[in-house]
Amino acid sequence: MNGIEMLWDNLDVFAAGLQNTLILFGVSSACSFMLACVIAFLLEGQDNLFRRLVRGALDLMRMLPFLIFLYLLYYGLPNLGISLDVWSAGFIALITYHGAYFAEILRAARTALPAGQAEAAYAHGFVNSNMYWRILLPQMVMRSGPLFGNQLVCLLKDTAFLSIITLMDLTAAASAVQAKYFVPLPPFIFVIALYWSITLLVEALLRRLGRRAQKRGLVHE
Repeated sequence: MNGIEMLWDNLDVFAAGLQNTLILFGVSSACSFMLACVIAFLLEGQDNLFRRLVRGALDLMRMLPFLIFLYLLYYGLPNLGISLDVWSAGFIALITYHGAYFAEILRAARTALPAGQAEAAYAHGFVNSNMYWRILLPQMVMRSGPLFGNQLVCLLKDTAFLSIITLMDLTAAASAVQAKYFVPLPPFIFVIALYWSITLLVEALLRRLGRRAQKRGLVHE
């Protein structure tokens, strides 16, 4: 059996893996971004103990390798009486881990904004929450397009680790096919092409976002 026949006969396996990967990537991307927006809002204002604890939690999460974090959630929590199914563990791991990175990206973008904007907003009667969500956050997001793109690619690649906890994603599908036929090259090359296609789509969407930001004067070439 040649490689094309092998892939065709197992197309349903790859389709299931692709569907699960897209679900993991899409839901985790949206939720981790929303989590990051909330975290960045919590860091607004004067320095205090609470904000130091939040920054410490972000630093801890970014220091921890994703695979170890995933192991702790899926294999470590049962020792404390908390058991998670593979989907719950996968979503929690991806959302919290990459939410910390997205939050750091937003924090850096916040420090680059002119201080006069906040002062002008206060002068026009904006309270801290309205100023953040309506004035600051849109600019922070628009200015961080390339960094968000890199982090989204990292999130996509980290979905492959979920095959270790038996979640049937693209990588698990390729592993299943190569274990069946003992021919690793065609299934993994096919999966690489699918990952690459998703990455190109993400980059295209971010380029469109960047063009919109330029039209609104939020970023400059």
